[in-house]
Amino acid sequence: MRKTKEDYRWLAKPLAGLVAATFLGGATLSKAETPTPGFNHEMPESLLTPDSVETSIGTLEFFDGLPTEKTTEMLYNNLERIRGTEAFLNFVPAASLEALRTGLVSMGVSAANDCVLFDRLMTSDSLFLTGNTDTVYAACILDIERDGPTVVEVPAGAGPGTVNDAFFRFVVDMGAPGPDRGKGGKYLILPPDYQGEIPDGYFTAVSPSNVNFLILRGFLKDGKPDAPDAMWRNGLKVYPLAMVEKQPSMNFISGTGNQSNTIHANNYEFFEEIDTVIQREPIDFLDPELRGLLASIGIQKGKKFVPDANTKKILTDAVAIGNATARALTFDSRSETIKIYKDKQWFVAFDGGDYQWLRDKGNGGRDLDARTVFFYIATVNTPAMVLQMVGVGSQYALSARDAAGEYLDGSENYKLTLPADIPAKDFWSVVVYDPQTRSMLQTEQPYPSKNNERNQDLVTNPDGTTDIYFGPKAPAGKEANWIATVPGKAWFLILRLYGPLQGWFDQSWQPGDIEKLS
Repeated sequence: MRKTKEDYRWLAKPLAGLVAATFLGGATLSKAETPTPGFNHEMPESLLTPDSVETSIGTLEFFDGLPTEKTTEMLYNNLERIRGTEAFLNFVPAASLEALRTGLVSMGVSAANDCVLFDRLMTSDSLFLTGNTDTVYAACILDIERDGPTVVEVPAGAGPGTVNDAFFRFVVDMGAPGPDRGKGGKYLILPPDYQGEIPDGYFTAVSPSNVNFLILRGFLKDGKPDAPDAMWRNGLKVYPLAMVEKQPSMNFISGTGNQSNTIHANNYEFFEEIDTVIQREPIDFLDPELRGLLASIGIQKGKKFVPDANTKKILTDAVAIGNATARALTFDSRSETIKIYKDKQWFVAFDGGDYQWLRDKGNGGRDLDARTVFFYIATVNTPAMVLQMVGVGSQYALSARDAAGEYLDGSENYKLTLPADIPAKDFWSVVVYDPQTRSMLQTEQPYPSKNNERNQDLVTNPDGTTDIYFGPKAPAGKEANWIATVPGKAWFLILRLYGPLQGWFDQSWQPGDIEKLS
């Protein structure tokens, strides 16, 4: 007959006496002190697991703390779901950069000297996380496993440029915020294990990964993209160092109007994207903690990722929860530091103001939620976006709600007032985005934005303020200051300041909230 826990209770005190005799100097108990069968010692409730426990995943059953077979199955499934959800939230950066790589490959990028150039600016045709309509992007993929050390020659006059590794970690800045300070220069991107000689005359940087994303920006001149387009075509060079004596000609591919997708998946395919990254990159590209998280759901370098039907079902559920969580963190944040102003709806993409997402200079560890938020809505990681560099780099403010705290609705009409003397040395812009894709909102306007350089017809009020209108139809007489929205769709916007001035940093200048119009 199967014994129960009651059948063993009489052993407790004799065993306790034996332990005391053994470990307390051989002391023995007198006959009067000899324990009798029966369990009388009271254990703290905090140590005990009841035979039945009600939880959010169901009723868990135990025999004296030992889980039943059904409970074990529930717990392992839940553990896999937790790990899958955490994997999604932690690996958005890697999936996002991988999606950028495959998107650029689909446009024709296959070598270091292939460059996608948004020569007539980026339009809403492009699925590109919060890309802008305001600068001439030049985008390349560097593969230093394939090519070895790779040279990037940046021309004078380049705006902010950055190289990020395959986990979207910062490698080096170029152009205005880089060591060339906008005067142009040669950069050499080295593999993680490079042991060779480093020639003189280069700004050097070592990348932890094989694949790297290079993004450069050129500023409009007289509101037009012609000058930066010519700057890139005549001055940008990317090639393997081994080919320095016989450099290949640059192959510029127009990205304007291209409909390729550069956004990571929000379903099970997300894990396949991550597996591609893990198999390609060096094993120490990630620390053991992150590698262990992926290995716990079956993604490990050198091993095939072939989950069984049950695991695939659980991971599909996990990515749905992870995606929903990322959206809550981004658009309905409970962070105490994400808001720019206490009494307004504006928030930052870089919550915490650290490009490595470290709390209190690392004393509080890494702010994982802040990292997820940034890479769920944005790309390109650089200190230039968070440092107070007056007149250099760029600053961003986002809003997804009106002054009353309601989500922005494409069926309604709104107005944003920007006070006079907007603190931007180079230019400012407002761009509208689709929360589904986090890309530019697709309407009859190819450029869903307003830019004080490109939109020369913008009307400024007599007091110096500027009103921007949003809605399905332009208010009468306000067409020049109107951005179209889509009935039945939500939207959010980003206010960009290039060359931000002191008034932005000390908050003596503040944009108004978005006001819903009657």
